[in-house]
Amino acid sequence: MFVSILAYFTQLQAPLQFFGSFYNQVQNNLIDAERMLALNAKEIMRCDGRITFSNVSFAYHQRKPAINNVSFTVEPGTKTAIIGESGSGKSTCLKLLFRFYDVSSGSIQVDGHDIRSLKMLSYRRHIAVVPQETILFNASILYNLQYAKPDAALEEIYEACKAASIHDRITEFPEGYDTKVGERGLRLSGGERQRIAIARALLKDPQMILLDEATASLDSHTEKQIQGALEYATNGRTTMTIAHRLSTITDADQILVFHHGEIVERGTHEELIRKHGRYYDMWEKQTKKQDANKAQDDKTSL
Repeated sequence: MFVSILAYFTQLQAPLQFFGSFYNQVQNNLIDAERMLALNAKEIMRCDGRITFSNVSFAYHQRKPAINNVSFTVEPGTKTAIIGESGSGKSTCLKLLFRFYDVSSGSIQVDGHDIRSLKMLSYRRHIAVVPQETILFNASILYNLQYAKPDAALEEIYEACKAASIHDRITEFPEGYDTKVGERGLRLSGGERQRIAIARALLKDPQMILLDEATASLDSHTEKQIQGALEYATNGRTTMTIAHRLSTITDADQILVFHHGEIVERGTHEELIRKHGRYYDMWEKQTKKQDANKAQDDKTSL
């Protein structure tokens, strides 16, 4: 009898744990919905793009904090780069800034406003994201561009595409802007998809641009071509970029080095090189690898 009772308890353990975690998840989602639909949330009509993280901590589903007590400021119109190993909290910062999640503690402010007090659509109108993997719908190029600004005039779209260095390529297609991109945009190359993402960001004309390893999946040749379009897109705008290749962020006004969810170093490229710390080690490692690859390419071409 005792053995049977133990067996029943063992069988009940998993369902009870599921309902416990499910209850917590529903409770958290209701809190998020309450914040999103708050009647006293404010509109943000004008945005300078001053970003302040104040003692921000965040954990996914009450696990170990993804970021812990993070504080920094991004001045309007400047570029801040975030680097660190996988899982160090880089992407979490951008997700919190875009309000995919709300902070567990601390606050994120834009122009002095706690972003949790702002209407979501009003706030996100001032932010554009260029991700590593651009999301495109199985529709025309024009449709995918209009997604950023449904009421955009054709001339606006053409100008954004010219600035992103994709207009001429689009016009080479037999159907031009009516060309279907296929499922997840697979009929386009990686570089073409990223240029469309940049054009979308320009069309939105935000004050803040978030680049989440926007060129990490591209080869070095395509990356160099994309960099020019990115420099144009971010000029005069507050920019936060997560970078894998350090050579792309040497001009950043501020570089934040993350490790285990905390900022362990900060400064410009030159300042961090002089410190001979974690950033310096990463720079040396990547530089040696690039030199070795170049030497191998030169040897192969002989």
